[in-house]
Amino acid sequence: MSWMLPFFGFPFLFAYRGNQQQQAHPNLQEIPTQSWYPSSVVSSSSRPTTPASSSGVSTHHAQPSPAEAAGVIACLKEKSVDELRKLLNDKEAYNAFFNSLEQVKIQNNLRDELRKETVQLAKENLEKEPQILELRNQCTIIRTTELAAAQEKLAELETQKEETLKTYSPSVLLQKLHAAMIKVEEESEALHGQLLVKEIDLATFVQKYKKLRNPYHRRALIHLAAKTSGF
Repeated sequence: MSWMLPFFGFPFLFAYRGNQQQQAHPNLQEIPTQSWYPSSVVSSSSRPTTPASSSGVSTHHAQPSPAEAAGVIACLKEKSVDELRKLLNDKEAYNAFFNSLEQVKIQNNLRDELRKETVQLAKENLEKEPQILELRNQCTIIRTTELAAAQEKLAELETQKEETLKTYSPSVLLQKLHAAMIKVEEESEALHGQLLVKEIDLATFVQKYKKLRNPYHRRALIHLAAKTSGF
């Protein structure tokens, strides 16, 4: 339970029942003040609480609602003075009465249900532990085998990419273009030499020369544009 039994009801009920029984039995002894309850609880009915003294008191337990307190007081009113005295002096009797209250039974049932559910969840978690270990082992295998292979393949692709970028970089392309221009220039010079020594006739020279010079000038224009644009 989240609240304690309203002890303050005991002394008032004792006073009420005691006055009734003392009127019928004048020799009835007074209630002993020694009990297992704190002195502040037992003596709370003998002195009124002033605002100054009550303002500094801090409670560690939530107080019951008025309806719950009224139900407890009603149960206490049905008991005799001897029964109330036993509740004050006998802790086991008090606990038995406390646990017999309907509000306490409800709270205890809720507590037991929560405890059962917690135990059930713990058992289910323990039953899943082998499966968790198996999945963890599979992850380890994947990490050490498949992941390693994927990393090796990735490194290979990265190397290929670097080589491709180097092959087709602007500077390399310009060098290749310039080399092709030089080659065509040399072929043109050789063809001109053949014409001079009359190894070929003029018509053949013109046809072959045009075939060589057209790509040369196209490459020369591309090379010039690239150099001018800053490549």
